[in-house]
Formats: sequence, structure tokens, C-alpha cells
Amino acid sequence: MSEENKVVLRRFYDEFINPGNLNVADEIIAPDCPLYFGSMFMGTGPEAFKQTRTMMYAGFPDLHWTIEEMVAEGEKVAERLTARGTHKGEFMGVAPAGKRVEFQGQAIFHISKGKVLECRGMPDMLSLLQQIGAVPSPDQSEEASPTKGHTT
Repeated sequence: MSEENKVVLRRFYDEFINPGNLNVADEIIAPDCPLYFGSMFMGTGPEAFKQTRTMMYAGFPDLHWTIEEMVAEGEKVAERLTARGTHKGEFMGVAPAGKRVEFQGQAIFHISKGKVLECRGMPDMLSLLQQIGAVPSPDQSEEASPTKGHTT
């Protein structure tokens, strides 16, 4: 069963996420499947996955997810991912900067009988937002300095 579930997850990325064949979501995602990004509930069923993908790809139309590692046990599949793309569209209120981005993510899927029953993803949104300039990185902000305001 674990190997069959890995095949479903590879199809998730190879046919739905990366190329954007939204019809695949209807085939492999259960109607009541919850989607979480960290503690943020994104919605339920194929439509939640389609809307989330559309939101990400509006900002990064060439975004590509690579599975770096995948481990399966029973009906659970865990993975470590790398995403790469170019900030060519507005994303979370940030105007496109044309910057290349690369960030990591992890996800745990519950898969049974060829259907995704639950997805809990954890993309590194802080890194992504820092790369597009929405949030300063520690080395960009004087405020982040531990010695700011201290005198000797």
C-alpha cells in the first residue's frame, strides 16, 4: 500500500501541481479532504487545492516543486520538497519583483484507495516572503541586531 500511495503523490505533483492540470485534483483528492498550510485551514476538497495552487502560481507562474525525499508507511506519506520559481505576479499584496526564489517545504498526506484524504503542508513562507522583499531578513534589518541600542 505504501508504494501505491507514493505513486498517487507523484501524480499529484507531476500532473496536477507542476503542470497545472486542475482536472487531476478531481480524480485524486477526496471531496471532504482538508488542506492545511501549517495551522492555516485552506479549505476542503479538490476546490481548496485548486484555489491554493492558483494563488501560488499567480505570483510564481513558473513555480516547480521537486520531491527531495518521500517516506511512506501505511496510509501516510511524508515528503520534503524544494520549490523554485520567479516572482512575476502579485503575491500576498507584493508587486512582482522578477526575483528568482527557492524555498523548502514539508507535507504529510493521508492517502487511501488512490485518494488523498488529508494534506498537512508546511511551506517555508517566511523564507519566501523574505526573498520577495515582503519581510526583511535578519541581515537586512538593523532592528534585528542584538546590539542595537546598547552602549558599552
